[in-house]
Amino acid sequence: MPSPPILPITQPPSPSPFSSGGSVANSIMATTSTAVDIMVLKEDDEHRTGVLVSPLFDDDRSIAHKPLLPRTSSYASSTSTSSSGSTMYKQKRRRVKSEEFLSFLSGDGRHQTVDHDVENADVERAERFLLTRFGLKLSKYIRVAFRWIARFLALGCYSFFLLPGFLQVGYYYFSSSQIRRSIPYGDKPRNKLDLYLPRHIDGPKPVVAFITGGAWIIGYKAWGCLLGQQLSERDVIVACIDYRNFPQGTMSDMIDDASQGISFLCNNIREFGGDPNRIYLMGQSAGAHIAACTLLEHAMKEVRKVESISWSVSQIKAYFGLSGGYNLLNLVDYFHSRGLSRSLFLSIMEGEQSLKRFSPELMILEEPNIGAAVSILPPIILFHGTADYSIPSDASKTFAETLQSVGVKAETFFYEGKTHTDVFVQDPLRGGRDQMFEDLVAIIHANDAEALAKDAVAPPRRRFVPEIMLTLARTVSPF
Repeated sequence: MPSPPILPITQPPSPSPFSSGGSVANSIMATTSTAVDIMVLKEDDEHRTGVLVSPLFDDDRSIAHKPLLPRTSSYASSTSTSSSGSTMYKQKRRRVKSEEFLSFLSGDGRHQTVDHDVENADVERAERFLLTRFGLKLSKYIRVAFRWIARFLALGCYSFFLLPGFLQVGYYYFSSSQIRRSIPYGDKPRNKLDLYLPRHIDGPKPVVAFITGGAWIIGYKAWGCLLGQQLSERDVIVACIDYRNFPQGTMSDMIDDASQGISFLCNNIREFGGDPNRIYLMGQSAGAHIAACTLLEHAMKEVRKVESISWSVSQIKAYFGLSGGYNLLNLVDYFHSRGLSRSLFLSIMEGEQSLKRFSPELMILEEPNIGAAVSILPPIILFHGTADYSIPSDASKTFAETLQSVGVKAETFFYEGKTHTDVFVQDPLRGGRDQMFEDLVAIIHANDAEALAKDAVAPPRRRFVPEIMLTLARTVSPF
């Protein structure tokens, strides 16, 4: 078949339904043939002529018309399209920027600015709130820290003023042959006791089982050295029982240790010259509370006939409570105001739900079926200074009244103007006549005429610390 004639592009093509008199087609071909001087059109009855137009302002979308040129012209068209790609991308970015600017002028930008300002204001308020909260919490910790620092400084000054007496008592503790130190009474940590023996043992001597104080945290058996020394001079054996303190142990552990120490004395004190039928249980401050809880709990076990008991309440001649607290519900907030925080105190007492269990006064009043246990309690004698700010003297007064209301023999001795440490530290270091000490010895020797006769002619106790230093110590005492 003969090939169709080849016509130059300058010759106008036949009219097309897509053109108006052929001028549009000519202009299109003139535009798309920048890289080619002459384009050739093939006229074929079987093919249609056309061109691919790439609009410049329609987001790179191509609109395909029916072919104006045959496929042989596609290479030239694609070359022209690729060369203008970067130009179209730049024009598109300009258009986007223009739209953003128009959006700002129309008000959308102002709304975005306002929203951004509101968001910044919220962030600033949140930051101020956090800073304020942090400042308040920090100030609280600073106040607590300052209170503790002040108390430690006061304790340091207090110890410094009494240092001459402490040195003499410490020397006696480590050098005296009348002291049997660290006798084990159990297999738990700190299950040891110190025994203070009279110079001459010519018969069974009365025994005081003493539990020292220390806010349930710093108690130690050596704190009873001064009492042990002075009572042993009056022919009384003193056993200072050590026990686990918090956090090594909680209140239940302290009671268990005290009970085990008392059991050791009841079953072994005869070997050291003591009378197992004249054992007195005594505690000072927190030690008075521990001793009272131990005595009442053991009485309840004894009434229930628990098989594991190893000593009897009947072996205790009397209980001596020196500056103790016996109703913890009335004292927890007071201790908090004095520096022993509520959370720490509740941790020692195993939670708020255990406060009643470790409050002998409340147990006697509210515990059902406790009448039988109360009936076997020994006489309760309470000593307290009226100027005691660590544990108010009302604690002893209300406890005695509660005991008397259920038929227990209870007696109180109040010392006018005496503080928490006066009756236990300053007065013994002062020497001479100590009223609390004389009352204690008189009760222990009540049925021993020979001992009472010796007490009447006993020389006055010697002074350990000058009066001026005792006065200064009392002034700065944190207790």
